[in-house]
Amino acid sequence: MNFSTEDLARAQVSTRLVEAQHCRQGRRLARVIRSGRRAEQVAQQARLAIARTL
Repeated sequence: MNFSTEDLARAQVSTRLVEAQHCRQGRRLARVIRSGRRAEQVAQQARLAIARTL
């Protein structure tokens, strides 16, 4: 099988694009998890503040 340099370059670019997309998705997921944790902490603090006032 004979591949041209253009075919190899296209394959490399395609591979890099897929890797970049996975990286972005991982970062997006990490951001969502962090914001979810923050929301849980704020909710817990609010519950404690309400419990203290009662």
